[in-house]
Amino acid sequence: MTAKQHPAGKIGVAIIGPGKVAHTHAQALVAIPEAEFVGVWGRNPERTGAFAARYGGSAYADLGAMLRDPRVQAVIICTPHPQHTEETIAAAQAGVHVLVEKPLALTTADCDRMIAAADAAGVKLGVVSQRRLYEPVQRVKQAIEAGKIGQPILGTVVVLGWRGPEYYAMDPWRGTWDGEGGGILVNQVVHQLDLFQWFMGPIDELFGYWDNLNHPYIPVDDTAVAVVRFRNGALGNIVVSNSQNPGLYARIHVHGYNGATVGVQTDGGSVFFVGQTGKAEPPVNDVWTVAGEEGLLAGWQTQDRAGSDAHDPMTYYHVLQDRDFVQAVLADRPPLVPGAEGRKLVKLIEAIYRSQQDHAPIRFS
Repeated sequence: MTAKQHPAGKIGVAIIGPGKVAHTHAQALVAIPEAEFVGVWGRNPERTGAFAARYGGSAYADLGAMLRDPRVQAVIICTPHPQHTEETIAAAQAGVHVLVEKPLALTTADCDRMIAAADAAGVKLGVVSQRRLYEPVQRVKQAIEAGKIGQPILGTVVVLGWRGPEYYAMDPWRGTWDGEGGGILVNQVVHQLDLFQWFMGPIDELFGYWDNLNHPYIPVDDTAVAVVRFRNGALGNIVVSNSQNPGLYARIHVHGYNGATVGVQTDGGSVFFVGQTGKAEPPVNDVWTVAGEEGLLAGWQTQDRAGSDAHDPMTYYHVLQDRDFVQAVLADRPPLVPGAEGRKLVKLIEAIYRSQQDHAPIRFS
């Protein structure tokens, strides 16, 4: 099977799974000139029909029928994590390009199956990691790549948030091993862990623990810690938790060989959740000690807060990434975050779970 042909300058996009984050993507597609929202498939006919009516697309009762529809050249997968693999493979085998909500899958073995299916079909495979597009995140990445801090020697990611009973009661799959595949590691801190490994580079070894410390009504992890050795010799520390009420912040800091530090607070309070959280606090650079640039921090913070007033961070950056994916299909180039990048994150999460299970450090090949 090869990728479906598409009209010049336009891609027909459908959504798999009409859940909460799917609304963000549908709104994004309406705002993208190169995209046309075609329709949606979901397991609940009533919810699927209401979603289609709201955004002007077709409601499909059968996933295969939607994937065979010649109007559908790409899909965005918004279903619970354990479903991503089979839905991605089905789409690829139908010649449909695939953008998958985070995380790409639950295991590296499943990631490999998804990547292989996309490669065999000649379709694009991307994963949603829109926080990479935050302006303060881009500053950190550019500073590292420009050598402004020397080689990174220490990285830290700290996420201290909260999820209460009302969050887990919204959907039966939330906070379950079968329905979600885990807890905080596979859901609330995926974006921050993605940025951590994106900034610091390939991992050599990891030792981690996870536990459920104050959520007795769910069986999965609400807290995790890990110590990381990177391939370049740098060290790292991961501390993530949903056990602070109210939530505090999510921050990633990178310390360099020359003594300089750059950092970003991606979230204030608890990590944003579509449908439950109000307007998100703006992402900001919270520390910056690059020689000669110390005085830029206050101006950047003012600029980023003004930008957040002009556009909601939780929708604006989805538009940017969704548009990048559509443009990647049109231009036949890799998307912003291809499947291989999504696999790196899954390997990190998988290693923390395994390290606890094996009571041993996990070596990365």
